[in-house]
Amino acid sequence: MSVPFDGLVPATDSDVIAGVPARFVAAPTSTEEASAIVRGAAEHGLTTVVRGAGTKQDWAAPPRTLDLIIDTGRLTGVLEHAAGDLITVVRAGTPLSELADKLAPAGQQLAIDAPIQTSTVGGTVAVNMSGPRRMLYGTVRDLLIGVTVVRPDGVVARAGGKVVKNVAGYDLGKLITGSYGTLGLVTECVFRLHPLPAISAYVSRRFTSVGEAGHAVAAVLGAQVVPTAIEVDAGPDGVVEVCVLLEGVPEGVEARVATVRTLLGGDHPTGSDTAPTWWSAYPWAAGDVGIKLTAALSTVPLLLAAGQAARERHGVPLALRGSAGTGVLYASLPGTTEPATVAAVLDDLRAAATNASGHAVVVTAPSPVRDRLDLWGPVAGLDLMRRVKQQFDPDARFAPGRFVGGI
Repeated sequence: MSVPFDGLVPATDSDVIAGVPARFVAAPTSTEEASAIVRGAAEHGLTTVVRGAGTKQDWAAPPRTLDLIIDTGRLTGVLEHAAGDLITVVRAGTPLSELADKLAPAGQQLAIDAPIQTSTVGGTVAVNMSGPRRMLYGTVRDLLIGVTVVRPDGVVARAGGKVVKNVAGYDLGKLITGSYGTLGLVTECVFRLHPLPAISAYVSRRFTSVGEAGHAVAAVLGAQVVPTAIEVDAGPDGVVEVCVLLEGVPEGVEARVATVRTLLGGDHPTGSDTAPTWWSAYPWAAGDVGIKLTAALSTVPLLLAAGQAARERHGVPLALRGSAGTGVLYASLPGTTEPATVAAVLDDLRAAATNASGHAVVVTAPSPVRDRLDLWGPVAGLDLMRRVKQQFDPDARFAPGRFVGGI
């Protein structure tokens, strides 16, 4: 197969996005090369999807068409680490684990705590992925203070800056974050950093009812213990484990651990300097159904109860896991579950999330299941999102159909 312009190579059998094969692949080494490739793709009318480490390519809907995969595997490295200013400039193809290793010697961190550490920086921004510590530090959208983006026409746009208080152009970073690659190719990111804590402690307790777990979480939230994260793990067996992460200096953490142990139930909780095995991990495996649920903080116990009710009503091994401190939970079902059953469970969870002032979105699912579902559900502001897409990508060539409403 001949390539339409320099910088592209024919795709292989492994160059597939959510089941859709590509025709060509490009792997730029710089923003300038990326710009030239995107400009060439625009001139030849090629539809394009960006690929990082490939850890989330089965998330969301398949692209309607796919001509070109732009692989960011050669756009790696930390360009700048200003430890005194607590910022870093990093290229989009850099794995989160590599970035953590670069920052650690200076006693600093990018406090994303992402469930998939092999994910790249760009992929993490694309889906706004974050983990338990979002409760204290915020999400990627909160930590991103500058971004370099190649627009779908090949023009390079830069926004934000290298200081935390610089807000010039900051909205571009917010638009790009969580847009699933539909608005352009991120090549560089500027993040604000945080010091690594002196020590960390995890306090856990298992409960046999959602109600008891909810009361315990409310008690911790109402106390002056400043948790970094409060996570829950509700397995198919009905047992709910609550785990509280406390960070800081040894004396302060020791006192707060004692308080949290009391709040969770006297002598029952266990303390450890290591996280539970399920901490900061999605409850699904490859090929399973994964659903993201959000709710107002006060209604998290109601969402957990709804999951338990759906499990019993439909006879499925539904698992729930996530942040009781921010109202973001994840549900999972085996990938072998009948599509009609998944749809019924999703209807129950979506109704519960809506009543809890939140949403339910299908993150990943096998093709037979995904084809049966409304992945996104009702989305406020969809008309505005479509206008933004039209402004950035009028020909709908970047990740066409991957995002909400077919964007």
